[in-house]
Amino acid sequence: MVRHDGKTVLSLMNDYQGEPSEFALVVPVPEVLQREQIHVGDRELFNRIDSYSSPRLVEYYDEDPCQRALMMNEMSGFAAAPAADAPARAMTEAKHLGVTVEAQYTVGEYDIVILSAKQSDGLETWLQINGYHVPLGASRALKPYLRQNMKFFVAKVNLKEHARTGLSYLRPLQFAFSSPKFMLPIRLGMLNAQGPQDLLVYALTKDGRVETTNYRTQKLPSDVDLPASVSEEFPVFYKDMFDHQVKLSEMSTVFTEYAWNMGWCDPCAAEPLTQQELRKLGVFWMEDTGRPVPMYGGPMIAPGSVPVMITRLHVRYSTDTFPEDLVFQETQDTENYQARYVLHRPWQGAPEACPAAKSYFEELKQRRQKEAQNLAELTGWDIEKALRKAGMNPSAKPGPWWHGLWNE
Repeated sequence: MVRHDGKTVLSLMNDYQGEPSEFALVVPVPEVLQREQIHVGDRELFNRIDSYSSPRLVEYYDEDPCQRALMMNEMSGFAAAPAADAPARAMTEAKHLGVTVEAQYTVGEYDIVILSAKQSDGLETWLQINGYHVPLGASRALKPYLRQNMKFFVAKVNLKEHARTGLSYLRPLQFAFSSPKFMLPIRLGMLNAQGPQDLLVYALTKDGRVETTNYRTQKLPSDVDLPASVSEEFPVFYKDMFDHQVKLSEMSTVFTEYAWNMGWCDPCAAEPLTQQELRKLGVFWMEDTGRPVPMYGGPMIAPGSVPVMITRLHVRYSTDTFPEDLVFQETQDTENYQARYVLHRPWQGAPEACPAAKSYFEELKQRRQKEAQNLAELTGWDIEKALRKAGMNPSAKPGPWWHGLWNE
């Protein structure tokens, strides 16, 4: 979502199940979109912005306690069936159902219709008649948008045009519009959902980070020391950690995974997007020079502020826990944040190497216990499992925090 001064450019890429002929997209929009306001985007841009803003894993190497030689090395990682009816027939059916076909376009591999309606049940019937697999009872979900006098952006796959692309996937759809409301409709997507849905929102704004106004927005735990073995299964750890945080919040929170000025990063899992890439995503207030933002030459980019702030939000939602659409605001907060997890590789020497080495290994044992405890708290894993991940005997499980408090 690109947002500034009441203008929005929305790029959508859906992870759907089934054949392309089964796919349809229905999105409420505040105005009748002209052909030039609609565009088929590049999936690679989603990959780029995802890689740039992904949660990071950073490794440090313990210094030699004997030589006091610091060995540090950072590593970043992680890292409906649209059978087409004749336009004339569709127009006739629409008239009787109180539905107006405001505009029709073919953009890339998509056939797009912009609709307005007087009654939600009439709109539901029109969609069903025209081959969209809309679940029964959809009129209830459509009704709030009709009360706001919103239009409906309806897209289905033109199989002939899709075959010409030679692609096995559907490219993202982009559309631009003006509206005082900074929001993302999610309720329609729950109608045919099988269980909770996961949504990633990449918000690009000019000044500050983005948060939701009608739900709690919370930063994920970050800068936490974890056992070094996590590097071998970081995706598994992160999935379990996110699952646990969702559970703790009772699936009612929007989580911030990243908030940073697009001019730099520290550390960088991927290079910041160029001005040209940002323009393709719809950042209309920047001139396209084709240069990186800013010029740089390595994985650690020196601070160089540009008028683009990216906020990465991750939400898992269901009908019960997120009964309203997501409403956003751009804040004045420009503080950089990333979901970042830290590993410390232990020194490989022997305890008898020098007097300082003995103290080092005593401290290392305590540190490993703390890392295992952090791992268990973040993921909900059993402490014994976390201790094994930390290379320790499960019998080393620490006692309650109050154990020995008074030494009586």
